[in-house]
Amino acid sequence: MAIVGNDAGYDMAPETTPAVVNAAVASLPFQIPTGPFAPSWESLRQNYTVPAWFVGAKFGLMLHWGVYAVPAHHNEWYEKHLYGNAAIRDWHIGKFGPLDRFGYKDFIPRFTAENFDADQWAELFQRAGAKFVIPTAQHHDNFALWDSRVTRYNAMAMGPRLDLIGDLAKAVRARGLKFGVSNHGIENFTFINPSADVLADLKKKQADLFDPEWTDFYHVADRSDAALQRFLRDWFARNVELIEQYRPDLLWFDNGIDIRYLDPLKLHLAAYYYNRAKEWGQAVSISSKKAAFAPGGLNDGQIGSIVDFEKVGARSPPGIRPGVWEVDDAIGSTWGYTDGMTIASAATILGRLIDTVSKNGTYLLNLSPRADGTIPTEQQEVLREIGRWLEVNGEAIYGTHHWTTFGAGGAGGDTGPGVRYTVKGDVLYALLLGPYPFGEVNLVALAANPALVGKITGISLLGSQEKLKYNRTTFGLQVTLPPIPVSNYAHALKITGLKMNPPAETRDGNPR
Repeated sequence: MAIVGNDAGYDMAPETTPAVVNAAVASLPFQIPTGPFAPSWESLRQNYTVPAWFVGAKFGLMLHWGVYAVPAHHNEWYEKHLYGNAAIRDWHIGKFGPLDRFGYKDFIPRFTAENFDADQWAELFQRAGAKFVIPTAQHHDNFALWDSRVTRYNAMAMGPRLDLIGDLAKAVRARGLKFGVSNHGIENFTFINPSADVLADLKKKQADLFDPEWTDFYHVADRSDAALQRFLRDWFARNVELIEQYRPDLLWFDNGIDIRYLDPLKLHLAAYYYNRAKEWGQAVSISSKKAAFAPGGLNDGQIGSIVDFEKVGARSPPGIRPGVWEVDDAIGSTWGYTDGMTIASAATILGRLIDTVSKNGTYLLNLSPRADGTIPTEQQEVLREIGRWLEVNGEAIYGTHHWTTFGAGGAGGDTGPGVRYTVKGDVLYALLLGPYPFGEVNLVALAANPALVGKITGISLLGSQEKLKYNRTTFGLQVTLPPIPVSNYAHALKITGLKMNPPAETRDGNPR
C-alpha cells in the first residue's frame, strides 16, 4: 500500500484562524436536514459508505471549462498569472489592453458557449465508455457555471446566459451516466496576488480589482476577517445551491479545502449533503485530495470522502492500493483549453486507465472545451478511440479489482510494452500493453506455483473467436496469440480456472 499525497501545503486555501472559521459556521443561515449525519468526524465515520456505483465505474470524465478558455493562454490559472506574472501581463496588454481598461472580468462577455450542445456532449461521453461525468461548476476564478441566486457572477446572468451545469446534468443523466460537480471556489479568496506595481496602480485608479462593482468577484480589495467570514458563508451557500438544484452524485473538491481550520465548515457541508441524499434515496459521495477529509493527516484515514490523487505517475499510487480511490488526469498539456495545447494519444490514455485500474483505482480523465462550447476534434477522436476499445475490452475494466500483483513493464502508449492484471470473480484478465506481441507471450506471474490455487481451464482473447494455445511451466504461462491483432491498442486475455483474491473495496474507502 502506498501512502502518497500527504504533503502539508494548503494550495491557496484561505489560511486564517479557527476563530474566524467558527464564527462563519455559527452564522450560517442553513439548518442541517434531519438524518443520521451530524457535523462530526465520528458521525461521518459511523454512517458513511462508499457508493457501490462508484466502486464498479472505473472510468469517469472531468471538464475544466470556464472564463479562462477565452484568453486560452498559458493555462487555466490565467487570472492568477495575469496580475502576478509580468510576462503574462505584457502578453495580455498587447492583445487586450491595459488592466485598468481590460481585466479578467472583461473576458466574461466573451465566454459565450454559443456552440454548446449538452446532448452532443453527453452522447460523446457515453460513446467514450465513461460511467460518470464531473464538470467544473466553479474554478478558482469565482465564476459560477450554473443558474445561481447566491452569486450574480454566474453563467445564466452573464456570458453564455445558460444554465450550463443544469443542461449538462439533464443530458448526462438521460444517457444513464452519473453526474457530479467540482468546486474549486474555496481557493478564490487568496487566488490573486498582484505585484506591487499592479496593486498600487489599480488601487489608485479604483479600476478592475478595485472597481466597487467587482471587488467581491476578485477578493483583493478587502481581505479582512469580516470579508473572509462572508466569503466562507458564500462558499457554503453555493455548495448548498448545487446540492439542492442538481442533486450531484459526486461533490468533488480541489486542494484548497484541506486546511484543518476549515474542518467545521466541511463537516457541516458533508452532514447537509449526506442527509439530503438519504432523503432522496441516492448514493453519493464527496471526493477530495490529500488529507482534506482525513483529520489524522494521512490519506489512508479518510472519513466520509473518496481520496483523489492528481495526475498519473505524479502523485498517484505507484503500486496496488486496496480500498477505493481515484486519480484525475489531463488529456492535454493544460487542464483548461489553451491555444497550441498538446493532446495525449488514445494509446497513452488507455495505458493510464489500465494501469490505474490494475492498482485498484478509478481513472478520471479531464477534457478541455473551448470557450465557444466545442470540444476540440482531437480530444473527441481520443474519446471515441477509448470507447471503441472499451466496447470490446470493457469487461476487463468495469467492476474489476486488483490481483496479487498489478503487472510488469511499461504502461503502454509511449512508455513501452508491459502487462497489467485485473480480476472479476474468479476470472483473471491479463492486459497486454504496447505494440502487439506477435507470436507467443510469456506471463511470468502465472508460472506454475503452489501459491496459485486451481488449474487454468481456458484462455481467450477478448474480441477474437480464435481458440488459443497455451502452456504453463515453472517459467511462466506461454500463450500463442492470433496472427492478426484485434485492436490498435492493448489486448486483453481472459483466463479462467484459477482461484482469485476477493475484492478489496471497503465501506469507508480506506485501504486495509
